[in-house]
Amino acid sequence: MSRHSHSCSGDHDHEIDDSPEMGVQYSLYTKIDTENLECLNEKVEGSGKTVFKAWEDRLDYEKYVESDVDEELLFKIPFTGNVKLKGVIVIGGEQDMHPSRLRIYKNRPNMSFDDVSAEPDQEFELHPDQNGTLEYSIKVVKFSSVHHLTLHFPKNFGSETTKIYYIGLRGEYSEAHRHGVTICTYEARPNPADCKAELPETMSHEVH
Repeated sequence: MSRHSHSCSGDHDHEIDDSPEMGVQYSLYTKIDTENLECLNEKVEGSGKTVFKAWEDRLDYEKYVESDVDEELLFKIPFTGNVKLKGVIVIGGEQDMHPSRLRIYKNRPNMSFDDVSAEPDQEFELHPDQNGTLEYSIKVVKFSSVHHLTLHFPKNFGSETTKIYYIGLRGEYSEAHRHGVTICTYEARPNPADCKAELPETMSHEVH
């Protein structure tokens, strides 16, 4: 169970207990379309993908992303289905390299740094967290049907670059429905023909 810690910018963050159950709750990283995940302004190409990892690997400091020309990072995260997002954890870099703010946008897959002046769907003031013990609670009503998530880290605590080791996403996942609808339509179509095909066979039995 989580216990209340303190609030920031009208939103609450919670201090969480490190239990095996957290590994199950923070398994949404397995539902990310990793091949199409993008991180803008990453110093090393592809490093942004490495911060979405298993809960038990969150303290693996060998894998991280660092920003390049300034302190901003922009993650564009597509999911393989629909997600109801409930919580976010961010383990940032040492000292002033830890991000100090997080702005979240839902279902806007084509965002760039030119678009981040838009009002986010939710925003947090972040606190330095080296162990992944602070969870930022998401407004579930706003994030109940998410197929793409954009995370913008606009600044840090004073360093020229930002470093992030782990981003944890907690929530519920459901398969996209469009495939199911296609299958139902396909299966429903031949039913009348099946009924007609059975009629002659029934009548022939009656004649004999």
